[in-house]
Parts: sequence; C-alpha cells; structure tokens
Amino acid sequence: MDYTELNRKRGYYNANKHLIPPEIMNRYEKAFIVEYTHNSTAIEGNTFSLIETKLILEDKVSVGGKDLRETFEITNHAKAFDFVKQCVADGKNLDENTVKDIHQIIMENIFPGGIYRNINVRITGAGFQPPSPNEMYIQVKNFYADLPYKKNMLNSIEFSAWTHAEFVKIHPFMDGNGRTARMIMNYQLMSDGWLPADIKKEDRLDYYKTLEIYAVDGNIEPFAELVAELENKELDYMIEVIRQIINQ
Repeated sequence: MDYTELNRKRGYYNANKHLIPPEIMNRYEKAFIVEYTHNSTAIEGNTFSLIETKLILEDKVSVGGKDLRETFEITNHAKAFDFVKQCVADGKNLDENTVKDIHQIIMENIFPGGIYRNINVRITGAGFQPPSPNEMYIQVKNFYADLPYKKNMLNSIEFSAWTHAEFVKIHPFMDGNGRTARMIMNYQLMSDGWLPADIKKEDRLDYYKTLEIYAVDGNIEPFAELVAELENKELDYMIEVIRQIINQ
C-alpha cells in the first residue's frame, strides 16, 4: 500500500468532509455501525444476520429464536462504539482504564467485564498461545507503556494495527478480546483522523493469518496492509460522495 497516497486521501477527506450534509453523514454512520457490529460479532461466532442486526440496532425490534447472549453482543458492541467515538471526540488518548471500560460495555449482561483473567487460555488452531496470567500482567503493563513509543516509531496505520495485534496476542481477558481489539484499533485510527475500519467476516481467514504472522514472527506489515486496504476503500467511498456534492 502506498501510504503517501493514503495520507493524501485522508487529508482530502478531512479538509472537505464539512461539505457532506448531516443527513448523508448520519446515513453513512448508521450503515457503518450496523455492518461493523455484524461483522465483528460474527467473527466471534454470533449467528445474527446483517438484516437481524439492523432490526435490533435501528428498528429496536427483537429477533425470536436467538440466544439472549447474542442479542447483548449486538447491542453492547454498538454502545461500545458510541463510547469510543465520544472518547475520540473528547481528545482522550487510549489508556488502560479506557480499554477496561470498552471491554466492560462489550461484556455487559454477559460476563464480568474489565477484569483480567487469572487462568491460562488456549486459542484453538493458533500457532501461538497467550501468556500465563503472571506473564500476561507484565505484558499488558508493557503494552500500555509502549503505546507512546510505538506511536512515534510507526506510521498511524501501522500503529493502529499494532495496537490491535499486540493486544489480542496478550489476550488479557477471558472473553471479548477480539471485539475489544478491533474497537481499540478503530479508536487509534479515528484519533489520527482516519475513518473506522470494518473487517468483514468473509475475510476472517486472511485476518487470522496476518495476526498469527505478527504473534509468531513479530511482523506487523501483513496486518497493517490489510488495515490500509480497508481504510483505502472507506476513504474512496467518502471522497466520491464529496466529489458528487461538489459537482452538483
């Protein structure tokens, strides 16, 4: 990915997004949260379809025949994204307490959130295993300490990708690590003026492969490339919206 061109697109979008009428931006944001919630929860096994997710989030209609946990996964994810957007709007840097708050919202009515695990966990099919609880506590503290250093060392797409990949490698919570990792990746993206990225459930094999490359070899480039491609698609869409408005 040409990061120079990607940065140019980000600059164009941020310089011209004020031209987008509020009703069009609101429609885009509503569609994004439905698709993002559907994909992020489906990656973790949620069986709600895209239409069912829309019914819950936009039409406030319950879906029969579904596990209540799955309904909470949908509604909690949308609440967590609203919380993230507010934190970004307030100019708040990502820190440990904020990540715990995000996790707590994601796990509300499902499992006690914001509490680090105290037992070993295994990831089926992965070429690596998360650290033991004692080592995890050390790694998670190092993760937060390393954020300012990594922000200065990496470009902002790589930094957002690293935030996700390193966090999910540590796997600090019993459940909800993937959803939290994708949420804090978008936290970093939006804090740096990018659009939030939506990893599609259909792309989860490539997604898992690139995360494993980082976990095993420490190479963030494949995952950063995946994030950059998603960002490029979102920017292209919004830039086309802006150009259509300008050319009216």
